[in-house]
Amino acid sequence: MPTESLPLAEVRRITEKKRDAWWTVMLVDPVATPLVRLLARRTSITPNQITWGAFLLGLVSAGLFLLGDWRWLVAGAVVYHLSFVLDCMDGKLARLTGQGSVFGAWLDFVFDRIRVMACAFALGAGQYNRTGETHFIWLAGLVVFLDGLRYINSLEIFKTRHTMRKQIKSRIRAARQAEDADSLAFMEDLLRENPSADIEQDLTRARTPEEQQQPTAPEADETPAAPAKKTQVVDLQQEFRRRFPLYLRFRSALLRHRIRPHLVSGIEFQMAVFIVGPLVDAVLPVALVAGGLLLAFELAIIYKLLLSTRDFARTLDTFD
Repeated sequence: MPTESLPLAEVRRITEKKRDAWWTVMLVDPVATPLVRLLARRTSITPNQITWGAFLLGLVSAGLFLLGDWRWLVAGAVVYHLSFVLDCMDGKLARLTGQGSVFGAWLDFVFDRIRVMACAFALGAGQYNRTGETHFIWLAGLVVFLDGLRYINSLEIFKTRHTMRKQIKSRIRAARQAEDADSLAFMEDLLRENPSADIEQDLTRARTPEEQQQPTAPEADETPAAPAKKTQVVDLQQEFRRRFPLYLRFRSALLRHRIRPHLVSGIEFQMAVFIVGPLVDAVLPVALVAGGLLLAFELAIIYKLLLSTRDFARTLDTFD
């Protein structure tokens, strides 16, 4: 079906991520997705052009923050949110039109980091000029540091998980001589695709061993079907779920609304510092609270990774 004739529901299915930050799901997607559909139907604008537009709006926001007065802070917060809406639209347009590129992804990431640095130092300098308090300069450095920490940590955790998956698949191929290597799945992927699988897993565990092992007899006039090729599921989150059983239901409830459990990530941190803080004229306390929550969630993710590496080691031991 051509892009021009796609209904909005289909555009949402194509462009919106299966799980995303709550700020994006609640405050950006309802505006960005219809706009992307409109741009795809009426214009020839490219995702990279939208990326440039988001970057330039971010610089305008930094200029407004630099002026320091509360009225300019409010204006800067509004422009920053518009910049973020555009920043989300470039990826959606790329997915909808198939115009995504490796260079576009790089450009988007680099411009995001530059925008954060520019706005952080402009906000800090503007408040220093307004109040004469030097801690606003330190705050600017802290914001840049925490933003960088979040994305560096995210990248390294992704690389670590990718390495673990790669090693497990390598062991599977070696053990089975590649005949069943394709029938391997990871529990976290299954739960991401189907959040209700968490509850189903609980119900399965609640069944008695006899119920789980008792086969269903075929009807008299049915020919027994050939045994289906089973997919081996490797669960690298076993220990974490065993220690925090309530997390399963919390995670499922959020994912049904496309909200990821990582409630304070880089996106929410930026929105708190550059939108919420300026709007309520409480830049310093809001930024400090948001920074503390960001660190807490990052430590939780690192702890979850630690437990996952233990599951990984036990999985490798089973092959040995």
